Amino acid sequence: MANTKTAKKQILVTRRNQERNVHFKTMLKTSIKKARIAMDGEDRDAAKTALDAAVKRIYKSATKRLIKKQNASRKVSRLMLAFNKQFGKK
Repeated sequence: MANTKTAKKQILVTRRNQERNVHFKTMLKTSIKKARIAMDGEDRDAAKTALDAAVKRIYKSATKRLIKKQNASRKVSRLMLAFNKQFGKK
C-alpha cells in the first residue's frame, strides 16, 4: 500500500487512466468486430463503411498510444485483406 501522499495520488491517476484505456480498447475491438460482421454479409457499401470506421479508430488508437503503430498496421492490413478477398478490388 502507498505510504506517501504523492503515491496515493498516483494510484488514483493510474486507476483513472486504466478505466479510460479499457473504455477505448473496448470501442476499438467493437468496431473491428462490426467490420468483420459487415464483411460476412453481401452488402459491399455497408462493409466499406464499417471498414472505414474501424480503420479510422485503429489509427486513432495508435496515435493516442493505446496500441503500437505496428499493431495498428497489422490490424488494418488484415482487415483490408479480408475485405478484398470477400468483395474483390474495385
